[in-house]
Amino acid sequence: MNFLDPHHLINSYGTLGILAIIFAESGLFFGFFLPGDSLLVTAGILASTHKSSDVHLNLAALLIGIPIAAILGDQVGYWFGRRVGPSLFRRPESRFFKPEYLNRAHEYLENRGARMIILARFIPAVRTFTPIAAGASKMRYTLYLPFDVAGGLLWGVGVTLAGYTLGSSVKNIDRYLLPVIAVVIIVSLIPVALELRRSRRAPTR
Repeated sequence: MNFLDPHHLINSYGTLGILAIIFAESGLFFGFFLPGDSLLVTAGILASTHKSSDVHLNLAALLIGIPIAAILGDQVGYWFGRRVGPSLFRRPESRFFKPEYLNRAHEYLENRGARMIILARFIPAVRTFTPIAAGASKMRYTLYLPFDVAGGLLWGVGVTLAGYTLGSSVKNIDRYLLPVIAVVIIVSLIPVALELRRSRRAPTR
């Protein structure tokens, strides 16, 4: 399970590995299980103190590279959904890819999707599938792109800086790296849990 351990990934693959993982987690269909928030927080912490890391992480490189990797990954996801998505929803007997789902997604993203594009960036797994859904539902690219860029910047810079600030302000933070990662994972899953709870209360909706 080392590929899910942010500390191991950073020590093994360095900055380029971080960027590759963020790219895959942002827009590749199979990347939903990769660590995102915990990886950024860990990278920020290790950039502030190199005691627990075998590689040198440059904060400026992270703050520039991570948003770019996230945004580029989203573009791949969007155009993948645009090209492949409609064919998945042409089968009316499909349980998960019904045409009506695609029509609902298109209506929602066109009317209220701008806010969702930004918020989805902060929710694990959801940020992987949102670009694909936007492309499959043929959300206008001119509407999708600026909000996707904003979400990528807010998430990539904000979460990384949060880790850096934590590492700079807490003495010997490297000793508590695993508990910090655990807290980040739990906090990032709260929106998913709330949404599941809400959907169970209103199944017809």
